[in-house]
Amino acid sequence: MSAGAGAVSSIAVNGTTIELVDRGHGRPILFLHPGIGIDFDAPVLKALERGGRVIAPSHPGFGTSQLPKGMSTVDDVSYFYLDLLEQLDLDDVLVVGVGLGGWIAAEIAVKNATRLAALVMGNPIGVKIGDRETRDIVDIWSIMPDEFNKLAYHDPKNGERDYKNLPEAVSLAAARNREAYARLAWSPYMHNPKLKSRLHRVSVPTLFLWGTADRILSETYGRGYGALIPNARFETIEHAGHFPHIEQPDDFARRTLGFADAQQPGVQRSRRA
Repeated sequence: MSAGAGAVSSIAVNGTTIELVDRGHGRPILFLHPGIGIDFDAPVLKALERGGRVIAPSHPGFGTSQLPKGMSTVDDVSYFYLDLLEQLDLDDVLVVGVGLGGWIAAEIAVKNATRLAALVMGNPIGVKIGDRETRDIVDIWSIMPDEFNKLAYHDPKNGERDYKNLPEAVSLAAARNREAYARLAWSPYMHNPKLKSRLHRVSVPTLFLWGTADRILSETYGRGYGALIPNARFETIEHAGHFPHIEQPDDFARRTLGFADAQQPGVQRSRRA
């Protein structure tokens, strides 16, 4: 792995190279981005860095990360990240996932949580909560960007991007993000039918952070999801929608780090000494 102070670097895991940032010191924090991709200069990453070593990858197939042949499900991606944790020999990891990243985090935790200390899930997708006739999640691939922004953000301006005038590399990354997101979540739409019955296996402390202005998902969906994980805590964030880490980065990071510290106060005190 190559790394500089705050620079985007890369790592090869089982022959697949992905881009990531790896910066800060102390407790490892794995940040898993939503389906829109990741901004490596995002304020939330800098805020999380106050509480540890932030490792924020671009998922396989997203950004400039390679897509391994045969990787087509979130289940596949979760195994990729378990291999990443093992390769980096990380323990007591705080895993933070938003949207799609929350789904990946849940899939990791039900398989093997031995390297994890806690989970924080921001407006995650991944399960079916309503009945067969009820749509839990808006069909985001059938709506135009302006409508998506109105549903996803507390302030739709936070999602606006002038794609015609973006640098070519940024436009290409955005197109790859959309393609990869569809590959992973198109069908079954935005969930794994088997995950719901496996969430009782999550054995680490879990916090749901929910942007109350989310109209892609409902708060009822989020609370139903959280109720499937033993002793999960549910907190709301005002003035934020489907991407609370973007619209309220400091509040998101403060709650995340506070929750993690509360689980192992002795450990954190010793690490900071």
